Amino acid sequence: MTSLQTPPPDTGTAEHAWWRHGVIYQVYIRSFADSDGDGIGDLGGIRSRLSYLRDLGVDAVWITPFYPSPMADGGYDVADYRDIEPVFGTLGDAEALVREAHELGLHVLIDIVPNHSSDQHEWFQAALRAAPGSPERERYIFRPGRGPAGALPPNDWESVFGGPAWQRVADGDWYLHLFAPQQPDFNWENAEVVEDFHRTLRFWLDRGVDGFRIDVANSLKKDRALPDLGDFDQDLLEAHSGPHHPIWDRDAVHEVYRGWRLVLEEYDGERAFVAEAWVRDAERLALYVRPDELHTAFNFDYLRAAWDAEELRATIDSCLATTGAVGAPTTWVLSNHDVTRHATRYARLDSTAGGVGEGERAGPDTPLDLELGLRRARAAALLTLALPGSAYLYQGEELGLPEVLDLPEDVLQDPIWARSGHRERGRDGCRVPLPWSTDGPSLGFGTGKAWLPQPADWGSRSVAAQQDDPGSTLELYRAALAVRRGTPAFGEGPMSWIDSPAGTLAFERQPPEGAGSRVVCLVNLSDRPVPLPAYDVVLLASGPLDHPGTLPPDTTVWLR
Repeated sequence: MTSLQTPPPDTGTAEHAWWRHGVIYQVYIRSFADSDGDGIGDLGGIRSRLSYLRDLGVDAVWITPFYPSPMADGGYDVADYRDIEPVFGTLGDAEALVREAHELGLHVLIDIVPNHSSDQHEWFQAALRAAPGSPERERYIFRPGRGPAGALPPNDWESVFGGPAWQRVADGDWYLHLFAPQQPDFNWENAEVVEDFHRTLRFWLDRGVDGFRIDVANSLKKDRALPDLGDFDQDLLEAHSGPHHPIWDRDAVHEVYRGWRLVLEEYDGERAFVAEAWVRDAERLALYVRPDELHTAFNFDYLRAAWDAEELRATIDSCLATTGAVGAPTTWVLSNHDVTRHATRYARLDSTAGGVGEGERAGPDTPLDLELGLRRARAAALLTLALPGSAYLYQGEELGLPEVLDLPEDVLQDPIWARSGHRERGRDGCRVPLPWSTDGPSLGFGTGKAWLPQPADWGSRSVAAQQDDPGSTLELYRAALAVRRGTPAFGEGPMSWIDSPAGTLAFERQPPEGAGSRVVCLVNLSDRPVPLPAYDVVLLASGPLDHPGTLPPDTTVWLR
């Protein structure tokens, strides 16, 4: 089947497809660029900045949900999977964005949210009007309650956002919502649900999108008996106990993705899936990227790792080995719209520096050294971009943006804030709109007040302030992406570790035969300078090399 829009030219055979080694830029649509002055980012804003992404040097853009939504969870509560939320634009705007991105050589991935819909979705509204046990309710997970008159939830499951995972309706039935009450979970045992998502995939593939990022990909299949969790961990961002966990990472989920892969293969071009799957370990993650399932999956073990040489090396080894065993590339990521920005994680002055997990989100009182955090973030970026496989960048990391930890309580919008009884501030701190210019009402994000306030000092971190400054983080990313693209050794070939001092990581990348010289990446995670190995050229360093022959602490260098 040929799509209605033409994707960028293929870059080779399936063994060398763009998604195996590409760098993908995540756009959180509400916070990237606002084209109409209402303070909320939109499709027109993305279109206006596509040349920025091309010049940055990325291969693709992933856009968070832009579907009709009441915005109970920033658009991850979808009311219609085959249309556009008016605040973001129109279907014509989406089609124009895909076309213009392709003209610039950029691929486009969009978010798909299969675990749950909005409670305003026509199916859920029909379910509320229907009787218990009706076909309409079978599309979701409705159950009678426990206890006298069914007044207690069906089991002890908790919402990721806090509180019980069940909501009672007027006739006494309860429905499951692993997230907010406005996000009822689909029943993936229901054939109508399966087929409707196939229709959604085809709808967007017909409009030229190059693939999909799958939200909470490990959650679709639940234990049909809905047993109490008891001692099972319920936190989304923690390691789970698949395949026996009643909610997360059950083996049955893979039948869903085998069906999705068949849909994608109906289409020409190098289309791809990437899974958001917070699973127990690299071996479980590799199951999602077997040859007949998804193409890639975010490597959250790497994101979770602390700024520690031994831990990072072990994580890298494990991830490369397990994805390689099934013929898939490893997909590296340092930040996204759900976790504390890594420039702030790496600024922590306690033993969790860089790690992500329960209780790890930085807050207003967390001891931080933001200069240290930015040095480490720059070093981590060069480490990540030197590894084999693909990499995802989260908007603003190329500016070195930190988490905003002091947003006023009255502007917080993440449902975690309300559902936790105002104990957890949630994820708004990593979603503050980008600064494009040094001044103005929203620092170039738009012409009016932004939906979340930007810190007063962000003008100095803006694109305009960093443009053409050779020492800026923006120019470091541009240089790194240009070197990565132009250096054969940074292709898909293997890496091999080389000896280096304690507290450091060093590895080499070999180019295809006759295609150039090997490249060495050396990362100093220690608190003291270390000697550089013999080299011909310094390709790039994450910070100044003030003393010849040595690499300062918290710095990465690429050597040829």
